[in-house]
Amino acid sequence: MSIWDRLGEFITRVSSSATSGVAEVVEAVRTVFSGDADLRRRVAFSVAMIALSAKMAKADGIVTQDEVRAFQEIFEVPPRERRNVARLFDLAQRDVAGFETYAERMAQMCGSGHSNCVMLEDILDGLFHIAKADGVVHEGEGIFLHRIAEIFRIDEAHYEAILARHVNLGAGDPYVVLGIERGKPFEEVKKRYRKLVSDNHPDRLIARGLPQEFIKIATTRVAAINAAYEMIERGLRHA
Repeated sequence: MSIWDRLGEFITRVSSSATSGVAEVVEAVRTVFSGDADLRRRVAFSVAMIALSAKMAKADGIVTQDEVRAFQEIFEVPPRERRNVARLFDLAQRDVAGFETYAERMAQMCGSGHSNCVMLEDILDGLFHIAKADGVVHEGEGIFLHRIAEIFRIDEAHYEAILARHVNLGAGDPYVVLGIERGKPFEEVKKRYRKLVSDNHPDRLIARGLPQEFIKIATTRVAAINAAYEMIERGLRHA
């Protein structure tokens, strides 16, 4: 059964009785899926992405068609489940709780409890993909994403690497993407590149709880890593 079928059933069951917003939905994930840790992780990830996307749209002040399309690219929601996803999205937008409260709850539900948690990085990557859909990460979105990273305990250097995968930071961009200092021997660059590709292989992401339906996050991340490595390699070859 697709994650969307399970999520749709869950949203139908829970959202109709939720009176204080997605906070109740988050807590319900813990109890409804308490007997299946893997399914709980996948549902929790999906709820986090939908709810924080809604909060980011509210922080930005407007939801563009480009952002809607980017949302659909990541989620690949089947037509039969779009209404349920929209219900959760709307519930999050209407909720009076601020996005920081949401982020804290999502970190508790999805995270490992350690800094630079890879599953929370997956959520942040998805949010960046949506934010840049109209061609630019707007100031309000940038503030939102940076604060989310702080709440997720993603350190500044790691955040800069995530940012560089989505926003052109200039000449140092490819090195920032790979998280390695400019001037390091090429063998170290290659070693770092291979580790990143291995760590971010779609199978690895699925194994840690990323639903199959969200694999776009993995493929776009690996594409950015490949592009950065190729840029460095070309630069060193012609140096």
